[in-house]
Amino acid sequence: MSKLLNYILPLFILSVIGCSTSNSEIVFDGTNLNNWDTSGNVSLSDSIMVIEGKNSKSILKNGNFRDFELNAVIRTINNGKGVLTFHTDNSGKGYSIAINNNKDDQQWWKMTGSLLSVRNIIKCFVEDGQWFNLTLRVEGNLISTYINDINVVNYIEPNEPYRTQANSKMLLSQGTFFFENCNDGKLEIKNVSAKKIDREMINIQGQLEVAQDETNDKIIRLHQEDFPVLNAHVHLKGRLTKETAAKQSLNTGINYAVAPNCGIGFPITNEEDIKNYIDTMSTQPFILAMQGEGREWKDTFSKESRDKFDFVFTDAMTFNDHRNKRIHLWVKDEVVIDNEQKYMDMIVDRTCDVLKEPADVYVNPFYLPDALQEKYDELWTEERIDKVIAALVESKEALEINELYNIPSKKIILKAKNAGIKFTFGSNNIDSNIGKLDYSIKMKEECGLTSIDMYKPKQRK
Repeated sequence: MSKLLNYILPLFILSVIGCSTSNSEIVFDGTNLNNWDTSGNVSLSDSIMVIEGKNSKSILKNGNFRDFELNAVIRTINNGKGVLTFHTDNSGKGYSIAINNNKDDQQWWKMTGSLLSVRNIIKCFVEDGQWFNLTLRVEGNLISTYINDINVVNYIEPNEPYRTQANSKMLLSQGTFFFENCNDGKLEIKNVSAKKIDREMINIQGQLEVAQDETNDKIIRLHQEDFPVLNAHVHLKGRLTKETAAKQSLNTGINYAVAPNCGIGFPITNEEDIKNYIDTMSTQPFILAMQGEGREWKDTFSKESRDKFDFVFTDAMTFNDHRNKRIHLWVKDEVVIDNEQKYMDMIVDRTCDVLKEPADVYVNPFYLPDALQEKYDELWTEERIDKVIAALVESKEALEINELYNIPSKKIILKAKNAGIKFTFGSNNIDSNIGKLDYSIKMKEECGLTSIDMYKPKQRK
């Protein structure tokens, strides 16, 4: 991973050098549409290219771009949804970049800037009706996209990219590009320019050396089947800063929901802390979650402050036990068990109480302390599982599949799925090692989870 991160900066420098000596072409300045073949409802209005209605399309005539930087100023109207397709001849080949700012879209994991079905991104950076700058860079085998100069995709196509049959033409080559509207809304586009990049200035072999090996990579397979790829429980811990987390997310293709710990005695303790935190994270390519700590979090932070996050989660690992002492289930010395069955009943009751709190996701679910781990399947009886599942249904909270503890079990996940509960994947990392969602993907496959089963973050403004 570090080799890949160290590679990106010198590559960017080489790309800038390449651009500085390349030809620049203004392909749309608002004067006319003479450079474009259009179909459907495409018009020129106030120096703006307007593409309205499903399947309306505007294709650049005689375009022949291989390595290039393309810039365009775009806005969506009435939740217009479209694509910018490149390296194409309009025969179905090439890659497509998403233009979609509708947070309520059914495919909410394919927002503007996504390299569709290869690097789908979840964070929505702009609102419908708002102008934004879209930049696409193709440099050798590296494809990068930027929204208002924020890097949202970095993908290096390896020598043997994994592609499903439906996506078999999704490969680098060369060709023209087009804008297409995919629904009944409207795309407005202006100031489109392209710069060809000198291929001799690109270290393609260096790119291939750090490209993801897609032979057995499970993440690209999720993208190819259009499954939302989100690690919804990431902490900035150890040497993991927001900058390194952003680079890691871009390079692995896993979207992150980064969550600070919020509560008494934790890094965020008041509403001013929340405001400052949100401000410092606004330009990062991940969504933001709040982890409510202790049992006082719901009273410590107002709903207005909680609503600044894209979603809120908490767990049932902290509570007052049968002695009325505050305990943390993962702290061995705090867990005093006189009777295993009674202690389990207490865990179930405390969990059901926690599920009445105003959270969106229940994390670290069905956790048991070390003293009870060996009897996990025995102690989590059908009756106890059903009681917690019923409380989850009542709360309308989603259920996390947790990487740190490999919980809950397949049996519990299937029960939750049958009850209509939504799911998230979460690493709950304790240091800078976030991982690649191995347990979550295993459970996804074994339990037959689809995109419909996954929780959709609210993505508040």
